[in-house]
Amino acid sequence: MTPVPTFSSDILCIGSVLWDIIGRAPAEMRRGSDLPGRITRLPGGVAMNIAMTLVRFGLKPALLSAVGQDAEGEELIAACTHLGLNTDHLYRSEDLPTDCYMAVEGANGLIAAIADAHSLEAAGSKILRPLLDGTLGSDDAPYTGPVALDGNLTLSLLDDIATSPAFAAADLRVAPASPGKAERLRPFLSRGRGTLYVNLEEAGLLCQQAFTSSEDAALSLLDRGAARVLVTDGSSSATEAGRSGAPVTLTPPRVTVARVTGAGDTFMVAHNAAESRGADRSAALAAAVQAAATYVSGEPPL
Repeated sequence: MTPVPTFSSDILCIGSVLWDIIGRAPAEMRRGSDLPGRITRLPGGVAMNIAMTLVRFGLKPALLSAVGQDAEGEELIAACTHLGLNTDHLYRSEDLPTDCYMAVEGANGLIAAIADAHSLEAAGSKILRPLLDGTLGSDDAPYTGPVALDGNLTLSLLDDIATSPAFAAADLRVAPASPGKAERLRPFLSRGRGTLYVNLEEAGLLCQQAFTSSEDAALSLLDRGAARVLVTDGSSSATEAGRSGAPVTLTPPRVTVARVTGAGDTFMVAHNAAESRGADRSAALAAAVQAAATYVSGEPPL
């Protein structure tokens, strides 16, 4: 078999890497509102957000995604490099523009948002070339490290990843981009691949039933073919379960909620970081629960 080249990063993050353009007004907004506020542009996307969180936990991530060769793409690459992310293996399209996400928020929350990830979808399997052409791996010498996988990818591409020999030895860690896209993770149930990180709502969508506890949801996902799952239920509980051993369930510490968006990414990254340091199942879950609670409280996760 062909040896896999040396790779200096700790984990691959595969999925959306784009610009987040967010307009925020300090007052409540309604349809047709025209108010003063602030507009920011920051690197975003599920894979990007996971990678940035991994850096805060002391890991070195590399990105696999599609970024255009336009001005926006060059700026995004520069921003990624500044943040300590490996961009050497990104697919750089000459004719596809860099993706972006645009949202408007008021004091009463999110008013509207549009996600333009057409380039990522159009690039398709091209973003996986380094894992197929021998750069990082191939069918004959598959990549053996951890992979954080973003559920924003198309169903067909996620199915390819779940079945491809090039991913057969990878430690796949899979997160849905949102409850609305949770069903895209079905290939990992039917193929019994990877570790799924889902909340109670997403577990219900995958199993087509409602759950009242994270443990019930985790066991149901295993019954439907999942190899390993971590299910969160807000401040109520979090459960890790696999094909061997009893489920592990913990109750998060009580905190004052200052923010929610991003808590799932923090949970997933903290769990990966703990396991990379050799923590056992209970200790890794405890580290993830504590990190998510700290994040929700408004404090830095570390």
